Amino acid sequence: MGYFLIPCFAASFVIGSLTPTGALGQVPNWPTQPIKLIVPSTTGSGLDIVTRLIASRMAPEMGTSIVVDNRPGANGIMGAQAAARATDGHTFLMTSPATMAINQHVYKNMPYDALKDFVPVTQTTSIAFLLVVDANSPYKTLNDLIAAAKAKPGEVKFGSGGIGNQSHLTPELLAGATGTKMLHVPYKGDVMAITDLMGGQLDFVFGTVPGLLPHVKSGKLRALVVAQQKRSEAAPDVPTTAEAGWPSIVSTGWTGIVAPASTPPAVFNKMHDAAVKVLAMPDIRQTLIASGAEPVGSTPEQFGAFIKTEGVKWGMAAKNAGITPQ
Repeated sequence: MGYFLIPCFAASFVIGSLTPTGALGQVPNWPTQPIKLIVPSTTGSGLDIVTRLIASRMAPEMGTSIVVDNRPGANGIMGAQAAARATDGHTFLMTSPATMAINQHVYKNMPYDALKDFVPVTQTTSIAFLLVVDANSPYKTLNDLIAAAKAKPGEVKFGSGGIGNQSHLTPELLAGATGTKMLHVPYKGDVMAITDLMGGQLDFVFGTVPGLLPHVKSGKLRALVVAQQKRSEAAPDVPTTAEAGWPSIVSTGWTGIVAPASTPPAVFNKMHDAAVKVLAMPDIRQTLIASGAEPVGSTPEQFGAFIKTEGVKWGMAAKNAGITPQ
């Protein structure tokens, strides 16, 4: 899940603690041990880095240390499975679209149910997805690209970091909304797709603002739109899909905290309050926004509704792509 890199942040496996403050100390007898926050990706990935940034400030609020436990594998399934099975009352999962909304439409016999086995705590960040073309591309706007796809069905090519991930399914959202057919070229990672886009072998790529914006600023790529309703604070000059006349094309990377379904409400509410407090801290907000990740801090109810909506959306995109769970 290599969404972005946050500069000037020294990560450690155990985040230290101080004394809890304010209303956050009102849940009696919890925590009684260090809190474990499972990250279903490798150390140094975007998901891992944002987790450590937030956890470093949450630990003092919680009155205990927070252990960041990396469990990569199977597109996040291994980490999510471990969190779903936890019964110690101190384990949480930092999640993403893959673990909560996409995998269920790509893989058979999932070892966890995203909606039944977890309770939402809060969405922590939202990460805009950007549509880019080569700097020498004839396409100057999203509608130029759509017109070409309508005129040449199946000939406009897009690359992705692999079948069934968000960089693949976002163009499928575009194709479904515009009634077009485009050719998918999967790669073993986003970097290879971006390289071929710059080499003129692809027509466009969808990816995160943090991953693609440096290439736009260098002049190697041209950004056509961000796939959301409002402009990205990290790329304020790039119009949105809504501005281009396609408001239904919405794709954001995101991070959020969920807890095993057996977690008592008082516990995940305390975790929620600490996370929201940290996300409102000016220096944390500034660091996240500078990296392309906009802080959110939603209520559990809002995050739960969002996860359900995301599951429906990505299910439709997978169906449009002809993906059969394997």
